[in-house]
Amino acid sequence: MTVTVYVPRDTTALALGADEVAALIAQAATRRERDIKLVRNGSRGLFWLEPMVEVETAQGRVAYGPVEPDDVAGLVEAGLFDGGAEHPLARGLTDEIPYLKRQQRLTFSRIGITDPLSIDDYRAHRGFAGLEKALTMQSQAIVDEVKGSGLRGRGGAAFPTGIKWQTVHDEPEGRKYIVCNADEGDSGTFADRLAMECDPYMLIEGMTIAGLAVGATQGYIYLRSEYPLAHRVVNEALRRAYAAGYLGNDIRGSGKHFELEVRLGAGAYICGEETSLLDSLEGKRGMVRAKPPLPAIQGLFGRPTVVNNVLSLAAVPFILDRGGQAYADYGMGKSRGTLALQLAGNVKRGGLVELAFGTTLRELMEDFGGGTASERPLRAVQVGGPLCAYLPESQWDLPLDYEAFAEVGAGVGHGGVVMSDDSVDMGEQARFAMEFCSVESCGKCTPCRIGAVRGVEVIDRIRADDDRAANLELLSDLCDTMVAGSLCAMGGMTPFPVQSVLKHFPDDLTRSRGGSPC
Repeated sequence: MTVTVYVPRDTTALALGADEVAALIAQAATRRERDIKLVRNGSRGLFWLEPMVEVETAQGRVAYGPVEPDDVAGLVEAGLFDGGAEHPLARGLTDEIPYLKRQQRLTFSRIGITDPLSIDDYRAHRGFAGLEKALTMQSQAIVDEVKGSGLRGRGGAAFPTGIKWQTVHDEPEGRKYIVCNADEGDSGTFADRLAMECDPYMLIEGMTIAGLAVGATQGYIYLRSEYPLAHRVVNEALRRAYAAGYLGNDIRGSGKHFELEVRLGAGAYICGEETSLLDSLEGKRGMVRAKPPLPAIQGLFGRPTVVNNVLSLAAVPFILDRGGQAYADYGMGKSRGTLALQLAGNVKRGGLVELAFGTTLRELMEDFGGGTASERPLRAVQVGGPLCAYLPESQWDLPLDYEAFAEVGAGVGHGGVVMSDDSVDMGEQARFAMEFCSVESCGKCTPCRIGAVRGVEVIDRIRADDDRAANLELLSDLCDTMVAGSLCAMGGMTPFPVQSVLKHFPDDLTRSRGGSPC
């Protein structure tokens, strides 16, 4: 009897030795004359167990992890190919692992289960069901379904996706575009990468549905250049999707048309801002555009353009398949559906956690993350990327909800959660925020271009106890100017982490260091 063994092939698993583990398992099967089918699946997102090897059994998949190359011989000897290995790395049935079982996976329901490049696998798990339905619908009906879902942009701005689509839909007929922002550059984020490496047809399906909804026939995936594996996987998935009739001139015999291709970014964080991204796609230096006009009216090459994040577009197949209300049934308030949270930093159990909006930050970090990897007390957490606030313990019981976080000057952003223990120097974190902006600013507007440079200098003077009172006042004024006067969120949000340190961790900023930290 053939035994199916799964070894993941996403970037994280590969970095931890998954290829060598897979090769050793294959060699062991040959030596023992065991007939196995080795599937290189995507990661389940449980990075603390990677590489996580799974074996198909009559009861379901059984997991072992984290499996290092030196562990393979012992696992095989203990009965790996029978799915019942009594071994310290045995985790039982994969679906019963608490970290995974407690999640509410809508967008990421297939990752780790399927072969990422198998269209048959994708279809067997309701893949392309949403597209098949959309092909029979009027464009306005597709837009209405997305509106009814309550889906908001998962890239950080949280703008209602259906409203953006409606704007593009209502523009006069002519050339329109769908652009996927896959320039995932926020600290502690990897959900976009997992979606593309582990379930690429989901993104292809979501973008095609978006094209049908607004009357666009051309789409672009703007992918960060630091994701070479995602680049290879998505391009191969595109090739297979064209061959199977899910892209091109006559999608599944419907007479409808949509083309899709990948364009690589050039390593600029600012190109995560939608108008800067569009400039880069046009072959220009990535510079922020003044708005209005909005990209939905004058976007790529001056034409109406939908610009959505990977996770926004990846949620669309579920919405079209199951209905907008089925998605809206999850969440709280105006934050509907699920959020892909990414646990990183000083965390014991890092990885992807998809939950309905409303879970508290403390529950996420303790029940899923298991506290800090160092086992020292947790002190601060930054949610939403390098331009968002640092949250002290008094705010960890906040529900993960756009409005709840906004009320305390914080942001959910792209869902990255970076944890720090009590050894962290929050003064250094405040300085880093300004330094990051000074390096990554496109330079178009003065508050961002000059303000960030001056911010680093002022923080250095504060930390050196150089006329500290005056410089603290100057830093506060500088932050206000950047928030109010910057052209985009790069300069407008850079002060948020600095202001949070001033408010919640002032002693770290004012603790004398006897000179500049530079």
